Order: sequence, then C-alpha cells, then structure tokens
Amino acid sequence: MVNNRKRLIGRVVSDKMQKTVVVQIERRNLHPVYKKVIISTKRVMAHDESDAVKVGSVVRIVESRPLSRNKRWVVEAVLETPDGVVLNPATGSSETEA
Repeated sequence: MVNNRKRLIGRVVSDKMQKTVVVQIERRNLHPVYKKVIISTKRVMAHDESDAVKVGSVVRIVESRPLSRNKRWVVEAVLETPDGVVLNPATGSSETEA
C-alpha cells in the first residue's frame, strides 16, 4: 500500500503540553517580480507519543487523522537534538558514531 501522506521538517518551539509539541515550519520563496527571498512561517501542533522531544529539536512530522481540535500531525522522527547532534533518520543513532 502506498503511503502518500505529507511530510514536513520543522523546529520545535514549544513542548509545554502533554504529548503535544508546537512545530514551526519555515518556507523560503523567491518573489516573482522583486527577486527577494521571502520567508514565511507556519506553526502546527504535532502529537509526540513519547513526550521526549524538547524545544529546539528539528523534527519530521507526518500528517494524520484529526487527533484533537488542532492536532493533525504526528512527530515521525527527530532529525537533530537541541544540542546540535544530528541523528540518522533511519536508525535514530547519531552520525558521529563509528
């Protein structure tokens, strides 16, 4: 079965709720006339079952069924920790390991 769900990458800006994080997604577009880079951001709530994702982490979220009034996304993987450690998305281990 094909999985056609949208996946986005963003930075966690709030983890104050239980099993929910707020992820800020940043898009960069070039203005068609003025050729200036325009940065637009969007904040979405995402479900975090483990409740272990901290503020500053870079995460990949995937769309899901509505989980509450505002939650339509689920944290799929943590790509980078707040300390700057880049994780391997496939295994979840750090890439500095040999």
